[in-house]
Amino acid sequence: MRALTIDVGTSSVRAALVSDDGNVSHVTQRPLTLRSPSPGEVELDAAEIASVALELAHATLRDGGRADVVAITNQRATTIVFDHRSGQPVGPALGWQDLRTVFDCLILQGEGIRLAPNQTATKAAWLVKQSGVAPEHLRVATIETWIAWHLSRGESFVTDRSNASVTGLVHRDLASWDLALAERLDLPSTMLATLVDTMGTCGRAVALDGAPPIVGLVGDQPASLFGQSLVNAGAKITFGTGAMLDMVSGEASPATMTRFDSGCFPTVMRSRDGVVTWGVEAIDFSAGSCVQWLRDELQILDDVNDTSALATSVPSADGVFFVPAFNGLGTPQWDFGARGAFFGLTRGSSRAHLVRAVLDGVAQRGVDLVEAAETHLPAPLAELRVDGGMTANPYFVQRLADLLGRPVAVSAEREATTRGAGLMALVGAGALDGADVEALWRPRYVAEATIGDDERHAQRAQWARVVERAAATIPELSAISF
Repeated sequence: MRALTIDVGTSSVRAALVSDDGNVSHVTQRPLTLRSPSPGEVELDAAEIASVALELAHATLRDGGRADVVAITNQRATTIVFDHRSGQPVGPALGWQDLRTVFDCLILQGEGIRLAPNQTATKAAWLVKQSGVAPEHLRVATIETWIAWHLSRGESFVTDRSNASVTGLVHRDLASWDLALAERLDLPSTMLATLVDTMGTCGRAVALDGAPPIVGLVGDQPASLFGQSLVNAGAKITFGTGAMLDMVSGEASPATMTRFDSGCFPTVMRSRDGVVTWGVEAIDFSAGSCVQWLRDELQILDDVNDTSALATSVPSADGVFFVPAFNGLGTPQWDFGARGAFFGLTRGSSRAHLVRAVLDGVAQRGVDLVEAAETHLPAPLAELRVDGGMTANPYFVQRLADLLGRPVAVSAEREATTRGAGLMALVGAGALDGADVEALWRPRYVAEATIGDDERHAQRAQWARVVERAAATIPELSAISF
C-alpha cells in the first residue's frame, strides 16, 4: 500500500510516494516565493502554494503510479483567509514567523489573553480585518486545510488536531474551538474548519486520478517525529532553518497550553479515533540559517557542504564562540532581544575558526533544547534522533553527540517529515500499526560521544557564560514575553 504525501514547507513544496515498508520514492519538489515586505513580516502566495502542490502531486503520480491514500503535512500556523464562494485568498499567506501582530498580542495580554504572534489566531484576525469582505463569506485556513480544500474541490474544510493545537483558538481538550476567544477576535464560528483526527479519512482527493481518500493531516514537526519511528517515546531534533525538538509524552493532557517553566511547550503529536497523543516541543530560531549566512552574507563559503572540511581543518575553534541568535533565543531563555554574536576573536582567527564556531554554537543550542525537554522526563534520553539539512554535516553531528554525551542517530531519510506523514496515512488506513512503524527505523549512522564527562561539563559551563553575554542585546525586545 502506498501514500501520496504532499509536504508544504516554509520555502518549498515536496510530493512523494511513501510505501508501507517506509520507502520514499518519486520525489518532486519546487521552491515557493517567500517575501518580507517589512522587517518581521513573512508572506507567501496562497494561490501559488495550492497550484504548486497540485502540480507536484500530479507529477509524482504520473511518474510513480497510483496512490491508495493521501497525506498532507505542513508548516504549522501559517495562515490563509479565503472567500469560500470563489476559493480565492483575500490576502497573502502569513508565514508562521510573521511578527506583524506583536502589538495585538500585547494588547490581548492586558486582557488576560495569552497569544503569540507566531500562532494563527491574531494572523487570521489581521487578514479578516484588512480583507474588506463580509465575515460570513470568509474561511480561515492553515496550510493542510487549504490543500485539502483544493484536493477535494471545496468539499473538505478540515484541520487536524496537531495543527489546531498551535492556532491559539482551540480548547485544551481539543474537542472544540474556543468560540468566546474567536468572537473576541471577530472570527465567527463559520470561519473555522471542522476538527478531525490526524489519522483518519476526512475527504477524497477528487482533483487527483482515482480520487484517493485523504487519510492523514499533520503538522511538520509531529510528522518528522513519526518519520523517525518515534511512536510512544523518544525525541528528535530537525535541524533546518531553525531547530525543532519534539518528544512524545503520552496521552495525559497538560495542565496548560501555555509555555512551561522549562521553556518548552505542550503540543499535539497526533490523534486517532479521538485519542490524542501529546508531546513536548522546544525551539531554536537559528540553525541552518547561520550556515547560509556564512555563505550568502559573509561570503566566506562558496558551498555549505564545505563547512565540515573547513571545521576539521583546525584542531579547535581557538577560543572563538558563536551564539546563533539572529532572531533572539528560543528555548529555554525566550529572549527576543538577544542577538547573534562572535566572542573570543583575535587577529589569528581564520575563516575555519569562524565556521567551526558557528557549527559548535548550533550544536550547543541543540543540547540546550534536549536539556530543557528532559526536565519533563523521569530519566535522560537514551539517544537523540536527528534529521534536516544540517545532518549532512558529519562534523556537526559528531559535535552534537560529544556535547550531549549520548548517541545521536541520523535519519536515513533526511526529510523525515515526508516519510512520517505518509506512514501516518498508512496507519490511518489500517495498513500499518505503531509497532510496525517502530520496526522500520534504520538510521543512516549513529554518532557516539568521543569526549569525557569532565571535558563536556566544562564546555557546557563555558557555553552558558557566553550565552549570558549575548542576552538582552535589545532590552526593549527582551522585556516582551508571549
